Amino acid sequence: MGGEFAPVRTLVVRCADWPVLVSGARPDEPVAVIRANRVVACSPAARRDGVHEGQRRREAQGRCPALVVIEPDEARDARVFEQVVQVVEAFAPRIEITRPGRCAVPTRGPSRYFGGDEVLAHRIAEQVYAVLAGKGWPGAATVGVADGPFAADLAAEFARQPVPARTPPKCEAKPTPDVAKASNFEGGGGVVVVPPGASEEFLAPFPLEVLGRGALADPVALVDVLGRLGLRTLADVAGLPAADVLARFGLEGRAAHRLARGLDERPPDTRLPPPMVRVEAVLEPPAERVDTAAFVAKSLADELHARLESLGLACTRVGILAETEHGESLERLWRHEGTLSPGAIADRVRWQLDGWLNGSAAHRPTSGISLLALIPDEVVGATGRQLGFWGGETARDDRAGRAFARVQGLLGPDAVTVPEPRGGRGPGEQIDRVPVHAVDLSESRWSSGPVHGRRDPAAPWPGRLPPPSPAIVHPQPMACDVVGPDGEMVRVSGRGLADTVPTGLRVAGGACVEVVAWAGPWPADERWWDPPTHRRRARLQVVTADGWARLLMVEGGRWWIEATYD
Repeated sequence: MGGEFAPVRTLVVRCADWPVLVSGARPDEPVAVIRANRVVACSPAARRDGVHEGQRRREAQGRCPALVVIEPDEARDARVFEQVVQVVEAFAPRIEITRPGRCAVPTRGPSRYFGGDEVLAHRIAEQVYAVLAGKGWPGAATVGVADGPFAADLAAEFARQPVPARTPPKCEAKPTPDVAKASNFEGGGGVVVVPPGASEEFLAPFPLEVLGRGALADPVALVDVLGRLGLRTLADVAGLPAADVLARFGLEGRAAHRLARGLDERPPDTRLPPPMVRVEAVLEPPAERVDTAAFVAKSLADELHARLESLGLACTRVGILAETEHGESLERLWRHEGTLSPGAIADRVRWQLDGWLNGSAAHRPTSGISLLALIPDEVVGATGRQLGFWGGETARDDRAGRAFARVQGLLGPDAVTVPEPRGGRGPGEQIDRVPVHAVDLSESRWSSGPVHGRRDPAAPWPGRLPPPSPAIVHPQPMACDVVGPDGEMVRVSGRGLADTVPTGLRVAGGACVEVVAWAGPWPADERWWDPPTHRRRARLQVVTADGWARLLMVEGGRWWIEATYD
């Protein structure tokens, strides 16, 4: 390692396509979970048809017309994943959860007790496999052991490949016999153990895109620049002088260089979070419902964030501690690929408590939660953020945040929604409402570019409604008739041309109002590759003699009022 501190020996358990698995889908059914118009997980059957993670929804459905699309549900994913975590907890304490479907543990103590990394990995794989086999997905779990969580995560994913295809040097790839025999999931789940000190050699052939697994702020941009410089693999990055990488790419480049060399993303920091930043609350009476405890967790997360911010720190790994009045306790560690915002911390507390309070009878607590605590287990220096020229956060922002949290505590986490721009053609498709806990309110969501993988609202959309946008979008389109000079219904051809000039508009069978100005029509042929959901329509803007400006839509020979201009 060239005099560097060796990273912590880590074991990672990965449950492939976890959101699809817990949705109840079968491995032979083409299913994909799509968030922000991108595939985040898919079944083996969908993958065989050309669907893969990160793919656009339209391309995925074009390659697999029978694809079943389901919405993401992170709360459900985390609740069910608690069953896997409890199995791993029997072998090793201090489990670190990055996201539902992936957890990691340091192996130093457990390996000595069970007789080595390989024995420990095989025993954990067998137990996790038994849990998933009952859900109809045998072999979906894989285990990787290496120096550091980054290399261990890639080792666990590498274990999904068939044994003959595993060729990285000095890498022991031995799938568990039961898993390999019974699995029908891409060659079978398995175990890959990278010997100590061999992580850099193991990582060398991997492409640069895997750097997105680390806590890099903008891995896509960094990978793009490195690729244009002629670098293709992690070995190419690791071979660069560390000083030159730091000078050219800053801290982001240094983190990528360390990952490529099999080291931790950041040099070891011996500073511990000050005791004063631990926050806790005594619940009286004890909370037996998840939403009640989640309301308290939101307040604790805000307080923790404020304390860390005053010290110039940010939390990358948080410990969640819950105790009941009967003395039962639950402690979990959650890590984020970056820094944890108050909303992200509150979400993880809610997921964890949901999995505990609503879990199996064998692990469910016998009484309500009386104590809830948040402990920043790992902190880094806060990089800060640039506030607006005319001021940043105000007291009104704080009051609004507390009001949101109050309503969520009373009505549930999904009761408060905020508008978010989306890509689309019609006015009702360009704005969507999302739960407030799913977005960071401190970030602008109205920029022209994509944010966190969301589709770009300003991207080209053939047939998109031109500006200005209507002020009122009707929840349900209103039926109407558009007539020409002869009183006959105006029709739009397949080429998007009106067969006559629109001169009148009749709404809901009422009197016909004269059309004094009009523009369009603008045709839109959507989802032509999928007959059940194929839509072919055209939009028309009209101004009537009564002073109203309306957006009309024709589909299947019928006219509708879709929106109204103010």
